[in-house]
Amino acid sequence: MTETVSDRETIRVWLVERTYSDDEQNLIILIYATPDGGRYFRKERALPSFTGAARPTLAALDVAPEQTGHVENEETRERYAAEASRMADEHDPDDPI
Repeated sequence: MTETVSDRETIRVWLVERTYSDDEQNLIILIYATPDGGRYFRKERALPSFTGAARPTLAALDVAPEQTGHVENEETRERYAAEASRMADEHDPDDPI
């Protein structure tokens, strides 16, 4: 049987951090995390150019578990959990942020 996208398990992660890269100019680093703060997903995006092509940053994403990493630091895990919960309370997953 061939696996389709709908057959794969995904987990929902919420935007918890947005920073600018120190190493690369015009690069934004987005960190999404699970509501318990235990798993994270990192996404890098170039700053939008002035071409008019909008690329919204969404409040939440559904990603495959193998695309996430484990948050080892307890303080970071607690911070991610608090921010993910706040985002989930205040936004729909497909809200542009």
